[in-house]
Amino acid sequence: MDLPAKVVIFCPTLELKNKPGRLMAVSSNGFYEIWLDFAERNHTVLLPVQGTALVFSEPNTTGEPVPDIER
Repeated sequence: MDLPAKVVIFCPTLELKNKPGRLMAVSSNGFYEIWLDFAERNHTVLLPVQGTALVFSEPNTTGEPVPDIER
């Protein structure tokens, strides 16, 4: 996974649904560091990994599953 990456965010805690953003980092403390645009300005937001879904904007280049991911 290459970072930063464009993502679509779903996070009920902040009432984010289909919100575009840029994933900058995944913290070992259980947070995603995401850049979001609010009120025409860019802000850093820390979202909990638990309860947040991210969809990468770029499609997979192959139909093969990504290796080394526990399913």
